[in-house]
Amino acid sequence: MFKPFDNAQMFNNDALSSAANAWTRGLQAIAQETADYSRKSMEKGAEVMEQALQVKSFDKAVELQQGYARDSYESFVAQATKIGEIYTATAKEAFKPFEANMSSFGFRMPK
Repeated sequence: MFKPFDNAQMFNNDALSSAANAWTRGLQAIAQETADYSRKSMEKGAEVMEQALQVKSFDKAVELQQGYARDSYESFVAQATKIGEIYTATAKEAFKPFEANMSSFGFRMPK
C-alpha cells in the first residue's frame, strides 16, 4: 500500500544528497575564489604602499592613489560578478535532482 511513498522517499533522499554535494562543491569554489581574491588584493595593496613611500611629490601620490582606487574597484566588481556566476551555477546544479522529481508529478519548471 505504501510502496509508492517508499520509492518517493528513496528518490528524495538521493535528490537531497545530490543537492547537498552540489552546494558543497559550489561553496568550496566560492571560498577558494574569495581566498585568491583576498591574497591578490593584499599583495596589490602592499605593492602600492611601497610605491607610495617612494613618491617625491604630492601630485604623484594622488595619481598613484587614484590608480589604485580605480584598479581596486574594477577588480572588486569583476570578483563580485564571478562569485555571482558561481552562486547561480551552484543553485542550478543543486536544483537539478528536484526538477526530475517535480516533473514526475506533472509540474514543469521554468527555464
